[in-house]
Amino acid sequence: LLRLLEAQLQDQRREHEEELEALKNQVDELQEEMEKQHQAFLQTLQLSPEVQVEFGLQQEITRLTNENLDLKELLEKLEKNERKLKKQLKIYMKRVQDFESDMAYIPAERRWHERSMQTAVQRKEKDFQGMLEYHKEDEPLLIRNLIT
Repeated sequence: LLRLLEAQLQDQRREHEEELEALKNQVDELQEEMEKQHQAFLQTLQLSPEVQVEFGLQQEITRLTNENLDLKELLEKLEKNERKLKKQLKIYMKRVQDFESDMAYIPAERRWHERSMQTAVQRKEKDFQGMLEYHKEDEPLLIRNLIT
């Protein structure tokens, strides 16, 4: 037990050291970036007011362009996800229609008998809690019954 705890402690220490190293590298990179921005700011202050305004506008245009590209990328991802979800919806709608058409062929008396049997079975199994096993093709029916 003691060896297991020592091994876990060593693993955690190693992970912590790796995380600490990554954070130190990130801080170094941010300090370098800050130094570059500071130098650019000092150079900008030495320029004439007209050039400062032009430089500021160029920087804002660059920032907005980058933001626009990020938003376009996000929009493309969302559109792709929307298309995927629409395809899934069509598949599920088809399954529901198939199920409903199958139910239309079952005689009304048999459907009533099946409903009463389902109700009786549900009452008997009401006391059980846990996982439910079902066939993949029964999924739309299961979801529909859960909702209703």
